Amino acid sequence: MRLSTVILPIHRWAEGQKIWRRAEDLGFHAAYTYDHLAWRSFRDGPWFGAIPTLTAAASVTRSMRLGTLVTSPNFRHPVTLAKDLITLDDVSGGRITLGIGAGGNGFDATTLRRAGEEPWTPRERADHFEEFVPLLDRLLREPTVTYEGQFYAANEARNIPGCVQRPRLPFAVAATGPRGLKLAAQYGQAWVTTGDPKLYEAGTPEQSVAAIRSQISRLGVAGEAVGRDVSGMDRILLTGFTPDRPLQSFDAFVDFAGTHYELGFTEIVLHWPIPDSDFAADMKVFERIATEGLAQLG
Repeated sequence: MRLSTVILPIHRWAEGQKIWRRAEDLGFHAAYTYDHLAWRSFRDGPWFGAIPTLTAAASVTRSMRLGTLVTSPNFRHPVTLAKDLITLDDVSGGRITLGIGAGGNGFDATTLRRAGEEPWTPRERADHFEEFVPLLDRLLREPTVTYEGQFYAANEARNIPGCVQRPRLPFAVAATGPRGLKLAAQYGQAWVTTGDPKLYEAGTPEQSVAAIRSQISRLGVAGEAVGRDVSGMDRILLTGFTPDRPLQSFDAFVDFAGTHYELGFTEIVLHWPIPDSDFAADMKVFERIATEGLAQLG
């Protein structure tokens, strides 16, 4: 099992670069960031762009993987995103993972909408995602792509020289519904979940484990539908959205990690602590978890 972190893009770079360097020094496998225009309680505070932040992070780190958790079609177009990702993969020396999902109904879904224009419904988000992922896959693999679909078009879109990572940088697909899980099984090098959001406030850790086990089972079904054995596929758990509190103490993390290791997760992602927020945590506990937590799993 690997341990990673997600660093929200809320820091001016003079301070932010210290955090990304510290993440690497602590030995995290990867450091991700959110790819949003704004997010929940952070909407009225500093919030920087994901791609420039990751480009800057690539310049101050050496070997730690970097990526998004997650990018979505809510405000991205596959043609321009592919160009940015190829550039980022080159700048980082091939250390980028694209976390990608269908998106939600928050600020990303409304910021670019005209007055009176409704945001996409869950079905419409799934429709866009179903076209977005295969096109992005082609754009990152092929030097020239021409495509015309229901939502997206590419007219001789050129992406030379392509990704440093071949045949393209890895996708970590966030999904829990049948259509998203099918995309994860077909195009993902990893699958991402945050658990069942309905259980966050009122559920129990035991209910959360049962819900995640059901998601894993459905991922297996999706794999069978596309002719892929997903048993060896990386499984990433982004923490902070289940009833568990793994950063409450070192022992709490060890118990949490052990339980989810048994479920087959290969990577756990912890939010870098942010004081006075939902992601507040004792920094000393966090750093001990980073350096010692997985050793306790044997």
